Amino acid sequence: MMEHVHLAAEEEDDLYSGYNDYNPTFDSEELDNDVGFQQAVRTSHGRRPPMTAKFPGTAVGGRALGTSFGSRMPMASSMGRPMTGAVQDGAARPMTAVRAAGYSSAMTRGSTFDPLGQSKGPAPPLETKSEDTPEEKMKILERKVNDLIEESCMANSRGDLQLSLEKAKEAGRKERALVRQREQTGTADTINLDLTYSVLFNLANQYANNDMYPEALNTYQVIVKNKMFSNAGLLKVNMANIYFKQKNYPKAIKFYRMALDQISNAHKELRIKIMQNIGVVFIRIGKYSDAITSLEHIMSESPNIKTGYNLILCYYAIGDRERMKKAFQKLISVPLGIDEEDKYTPPNDDPHTNLVIEAIKNDQLHQMEREKKAMAEKFIMTAAKLIAPVIETSFAAGFDWCVEMVKTSQYVELANDLEINKAITYLRQRDFNQAVETLKMFEKKDSRVKSAAATNLSFLYFLEKDFDQADRYADLAMVADRYNPAALTNKGNTVFVRHDYEKAAEFYKESLRNDSSCTEALYNLGLTYKKLGRLEEALDCFLKLHAILRNSAQVMYQLASLYEMMEDTNQAIEWLMQLISVTPTDPQALAKLGELYDSEGDKSQAFQYYYESYRYFPSNMDVIEWLGAYYIDTQFCEKAIQYFERAALIQPTQVKWQLMVASCYRRSGNYQKALETYKNIHRKFPESIECLRFLVRLCSDMGLKEVQDYATKLKKVEKMKEKREQRVKSGRESSARGRREGSASSVSSSPPVSTPPKRANEVDGKTVSLPETRHSPLQEQGRDSGHSSHGNSAKGERLSAKLRALPGSNEPYEASSQRDIDASYVDPLGPQMERPKTAAKKRTEEDEFADEELGDDLLPE
Repeated sequence: MMEHVHLAAEEEDDLYSGYNDYNPTFDSEELDNDVGFQQAVRTSHGRRPPMTAKFPGTAVGGRALGTSFGSRMPMASSMGRPMTGAVQDGAARPMTAVRAAGYSSAMTRGSTFDPLGQSKGPAPPLETKSEDTPEEKMKILERKVNDLIEESCMANSRGDLQLSLEKAKEAGRKERALVRQREQTGTADTINLDLTYSVLFNLANQYANNDMYPEALNTYQVIVKNKMFSNAGLLKVNMANIYFKQKNYPKAIKFYRMALDQISNAHKELRIKIMQNIGVVFIRIGKYSDAITSLEHIMSESPNIKTGYNLILCYYAIGDRERMKKAFQKLISVPLGIDEEDKYTPPNDDPHTNLVIEAIKNDQLHQMEREKKAMAEKFIMTAAKLIAPVIETSFAAGFDWCVEMVKTSQYVELANDLEINKAITYLRQRDFNQAVETLKMFEKKDSRVKSAAATNLSFLYFLEKDFDQADRYADLAMVADRYNPAALTNKGNTVFVRHDYEKAAEFYKESLRNDSSCTEALYNLGLTYKKLGRLEEALDCFLKLHAILRNSAQVMYQLASLYEMMEDTNQAIEWLMQLISVTPTDPQALAKLGELYDSEGDKSQAFQYYYESYRYFPSNMDVIEWLGAYYIDTQFCEKAIQYFERAALIQPTQVKWQLMVASCYRRSGNYQKALETYKNIHRKFPESIECLRFLVRLCSDMGLKEVQDYATKLKKVEKMKEKREQRVKSGRESSARGRREGSASSVSSSPPVSTPPKRANEVDGKTVSLPETRHSPLQEQGRDSGHSSHGNSAKGERLSAKLRALPGSNEPYEASSQRDIDASYVDPLGPQMERPKTAAKKRTEEDEFADEELGDDLLPE
């Protein structure tokens, strides 16, 4: 054995060679199979003291190491530790007493100093832990629960409430399985209570977000009743919020107060918020005194804008004028805690400073500050408009007091807006003169206020049809602020009414360039293109407007009208169907649908929509006339009687409707009722030739004695009519002869000029707008008798133009000229949706509790 023992030589420089080699002696995993080792453990052999005398220390140098066993080889079990200096795989280990470890005076064979053995390459990879143990399985399950909670929260932030609830439920199921596993393995004391709390809290929140309030309350109860959860009492605030949403206000107050009792005074801000909620609940149930108590405490401890506004509402509800004034003063003195706008103005020409200011000018913090300031201005404006009419003897004095208070506060710029609201209040009270006077006071103010006031004045004068003044103030508003879209729209309206449509279109386009969301300008531009006959461009405008205002009935009507003008009946019907889905009780839209279906030849659909229109508006003569003609054409004269009687009530001076009633009686075989009706008509209209002819015919058919009297009256009336016509004819001839003589006297002095004939709507060279005339079925029948070819070729001829069931022309009392039974009906207002909208000052959010501002109103219909 000794030949394998070497002393450390100085030429050897690898001091730690052999330490990384594996010795099977140290293999502890095989000790169970080592017979010698097991024998030593069971007997006292393994507990023998070491024989230190037989094993000299390593300090001995130069002599061989001996053992008490001589040359006898020891057992493998007794060789548990190798001897010092023993050779491991042929590599010698130096004696540590000869020289310092890691130091060599001679660097031979290119060796380097590497005491840590880094030159031997990376360490072997770590052994992976086995996942088969119960503890590892539970840890993996715990990680999955945390991942599911996170996924649920992320889904909720994206707005996917259903997915967030499913993930929360799945997390709850896995957490309960984890608890059962710990109980089965006897490690119940290591249950993660924080994980259980997170799972239940997230599940309750997701139930509440999905409006599943009973389930949310039950889950919150599980958390609150568990004493092992610390600070679970704070969740009673969430439970109170759910009761508030359910309008269970007594329970909401109870839980808010329970939560307030469990919160210490150190959490002042949280207590203030809970008390604010309590005050809001008291307002909801009408207990204004209790609400005032809570809100006044908040305003004394930590005043804020919302609480001050709610306090004013409570004082307004109980009618306390003085306290309203004090609360308003407190409201305008609440500090907002935001920076001044001057901070974002470049102070000098320093480019670095300017870049910093540009970077923070529109950052999220500045946006939040602007939103906070806008909210404060909204509450102050609304509160002022609310209390101004009641805090003084007149609303004007109340507004003046509010304006004075605002001028002394940090909201000085709101004073002008309050003055404009004062003018709008005058308008609501129909005091137009005072409104105009108030608005005229702003002509010398700064440009922004002057432009707003001039815009409203232009709108007012436009409504009063004083187009010159409207144009003047529209120009004034444009001078004060050329980029004011409402002022440009009003200017375009004043040009529109003068029929200069091209120039009006330019103003509307400029308004849209300044503000692409100005719907009034876009609507009026579409009307302008429609007037100019540029239907494709008008259609494009209204389609864009429909994308902005999805449920605007006027826009849908204009689209249907354009498609009808483009002869695309199917598209027109489609848009009208969308229109009646928004306004199902609009009689005009229903009647238009009936007209389009009638033109397509679909009489049943036309009858349905005409009948619906008659139900909602039984005074439309066109609809009444069509329905009566429909029943006559379908041989139901008895049903047509009620419609003609309705027409006779609406137009009692028109004999034609009463004649139609009598004719329906006669056609249905009720001759006695027809005779009575004709006699009544004769008493009201003794000069009606048609009525006398009907009487003569009926009396002769029925063999009555009055036939001679009615025949005599008929001859007398006919002679009177002939004389009247002769007088009118002779008068026309004499006036024509006089004009010819006057023109002949000027022939000698001037060459003959061919003068075109005057059109029907020209008077002395000036065009006169004639009212639109809608022809009745009776007129159309008269036309068909002379132009049968046109009637046969017209697509979808109106049913009301036929009246085949009426008596033929061979019957003497119905063979009258249609000129005597004039069925024309003139709409005095004309088409109501063709008028341009008028834009005024933009409506702002502070008008929540007020009516619409002038700028958002349309022209009255």
